[in-house]
Amino acid sequence: MYAVIRAGGKQYRVAPGDVIKIEKVPQTSGENIQFDEVLAVSGAEGELGKPSKAFVSGQVVEQGRADKILVFHFKRKKQYKKLNGHRQPYTAVKITGINVDGKDLKANG
Repeated sequence: MYAVIRAGGKQYRVAPGDVIKIEKVPQTSGENIQFDEVLAVSGAEGELGKPSKAFVSGQVVEQGRADKILVFHFKRKKQYKKLNGHRQPYTAVKITGINVDGKDLKANG
């Protein structure tokens, strides 16, 4: 069973036990987080549907910054070059469970 959630303006396919990197949230390591915006949930037979009441719970694993991305601006024949670097902050979240209409699916271990 898996769910599709929206966090930080992006959509993620998550299952119990997965670790995902989302946009930075203010929680610290070890705190629990809940995603209320569940877009779709797969069933046992593989069907996919939008649930009436569902949420995904997780635990913050770490806060960090991604690898550096170089942004290079260049205009030919004008001697114009500009180089910038960017490191996007993220929060790593371990998905602990999916709750759909009162039924709970937990991660093993």
